[in-house]
Amino acid sequence: MLPDYSSAAGAHSPSVRRILFICAFICASATALAYHQQAGDGTGAPVAATAAPAALPAPAEFAGGDFDALARAAVDKALWVPPPSNWTTVAVKRGENLATIFSQLSLPSDDVASIVGLGGSTSALKHLKTGDQLRLRVQDGELKELVYPLDESHALSVRRGSRGFETATLSAAVERRRTEATGVIENSLFLDGRHAGMSDRMILEFADLFGYDIDFAQDLQEGDRFSVVYETLYKDGKKVRDGDILAAEFVNQGHSYRAVRFVAADGSKGYYTPQGMSLRKAFIRTPVDFTYISSGFTLHRWHPILHRMRAHTGTDYAAPTGTPVHAAGNGSVEFIGRRGGYGNLLVIRHNGAYETYYGHLSRFQPGLRAGSRVQQGQVVAYVGMTGLATGPHLHYEFRVNGLPVNPEKVTLPRALPLPPQALAHFRAETAPLVAALDTASSHQVAQATSVER
Repeated sequence: MLPDYSSAAGAHSPSVRRILFICAFICASATALAYHQQAGDGTGAPVAATAAPAALPAPAEFAGGDFDALARAAVDKALWVPPPSNWTTVAVKRGENLATIFSQLSLPSDDVASIVGLGGSTSALKHLKTGDQLRLRVQDGELKELVYPLDESHALSVRRGSRGFETATLSAAVERRRTEATGVIENSLFLDGRHAGMSDRMILEFADLFGYDIDFAQDLQEGDRFSVVYETLYKDGKKVRDGDILAAEFVNQGHSYRAVRFVAADGSKGYYTPQGMSLRKAFIRTPVDFTYISSGFTLHRWHPILHRMRAHTGTDYAAPTGTPVHAAGNGSVEFIGRRGGYGNLLVIRHNGAYETYYGHLSRFQPGLRAGSRVQQGQVVAYVGMTGLATGPHLHYEFRVNGLPVNPEKVTLPRALPLPPQALAHFRAETAPLVAALDTASSHQVAQATSVER
């Protein structure tokens, strides 16, 4: 309850009343500040501005003035706060879309069409997912602004302007921190990686890095060591997710395998040895997720349909009809269509000397035609049983200079190394990563040594 400043002012001299006035102003200001700090909807949205009480007289006007009125004016001004924020945060529920949300908020349905019709990033508002959050600023029953997060570092902003709705993409500062994890194999990479603090996704990416050189199901031995340096992304001081692996090492049976990430001038990313050799093979070993090998490469096989001996110049991977088939390497489509016993056949040429054949397909990936460029791992077709086939499977051939070789045993070439002109930039960019890997590895060895002692 506020004191009765009229009686207080009448009972004391002007100098005392000045002191009372100052004390009242300070106390009221502190109260108002606390009230201000609680204002808003907790989302950081701006508080609506309204007219504040008239400004107080300047100090020079206090002399001989009405201190009773001044004291009460000071209290009124200090205790003034704006009205509650007109921002609303809506969490999208199952089955809801932008139209239903606007209807619940009694907003005009025409606004939905106007906003979505702007195109660009507003197309994301057509595909709201359960749990997404929308922030809306509504004033006098009219939508003034809408904010929708696109990812951890960008948000879509739609504002009502003098000419209708306008859009902008807002960028939020995302902090990237460097994190290290090290461990020793005692059970498996999955279990020991988790014990070292790595997420499941990070463990899978780590294994994929060295998957061309190490069979993590069969080659691991107790005592093998691993180290990884990776990014973690933070927003407003809170961890959003793990980022990319920056550098990694796996010591398998005493042999060290290392990888560092390098971003080229054109923005493409890749992983290389510290010497600049690509970790990726030019070809993946098996272009389909198969259940078993129904027939291997051989020059003498009894054909189940033709009933005679015939060379089988590829490997048959049994898989259900419709299973995606991936391009084994980068290249261009040389043939796509139907050809004899192959049925539906796709032929991809890679770097001149290499070709891969994919036969008995049920269908091709839409849009592919002769001359189309494809990337390693891209889905190019689907398993079937067209042509001379007794069941659904992929017939896969690997040819070198036109001659078929065993896809299961051929030594796959590495992807091309960095060109000489890029090596200087590569070494400068990756030197800090190699140093971080050295530090993480040395710490791990020191810890292992102390435990043994």
